[in-house]
Amino acid sequence: METTNGIGKVIGALIAGVLSGAALGVLFAPEKGCRTRRNIANGIEDLAEDFKDKMKDEVKDLRKKADELENLVKDKIEDFSSNVKQKAEQTAK
Repeated sequence: METTNGIGKVIGALIAGVLSGAALGVLFAPEKGCRTRRNIANGIEDLAEDFKDKMKDEVKDLRKKADELENLVKDKIEDFSSNVKQKAEQTAK
């Protein structure tokens, strides 16, 4: 029971801290609200664009690795098939 109570206190303190920070931010904001909101929106757009670019790079890397793996598997299958044919021919003789 003590852990649940401790977690409740931590969550309560966290919420109080967030609310206090938001209130202080509004009171001491260096710019008007509309300008601050625009700056925040622009920042979020930049973050989203960066995230999108990183995901595109990751997808490219994953596709490249998948292609390499596919080629490796094809080579292994061809080698295996060749070995099986060769052993079958040796056995038939």
